[in-house]
Amino acid sequence: MKILYKARATATGGRSGHSQTDDGAVSVDLARPDSGKPGVNPEQLFAAGYAACFDSALQAAAQRLKLAPAGTRTSVEVGIGQNAAGGYALDIDIYVEVSGVAEERARELIETADQVCPYSNAVRGNVDVRLHITAS
Repeated sequence: MKILYKARATATGGRSGHSQTDDGAVSVDLARPDSGKPGVNPEQLFAAGYAACFDSALQAAAQRLKLAPAGTRTSVEVGIGQNAAGGYALDIDIYVEVSGVAEERARELIETADQVCPYSNAVRGNVDVRLHITAS
């Protein structure tokens, strides 16, 4: 595989610490969801990245399918829970709104984007992911 881009981030202090990209573009204090302290958690960061990536994949898929949606909006929910082996696993719901495309074509668009998106490709087969569509 030809690498097009790499990003590097470093975390200290785990879920209650700090994380920052090497270029300083992202610098966040981390906080556990149940701590009541200000900060973000890894699931929020993953959800934000996945939503942006999937929405971009929709654009690439639209070109591939020769579709011209009036607009798209992607929201991603990332959950974390304990698996049967005692470790932890993610659970993901992707909500996509597509305007200007009939529902059948919008579903084809989303399924194609799911094949294109690097985040989707990274989690396929080891994370439960559900796609939800709203077409208008």
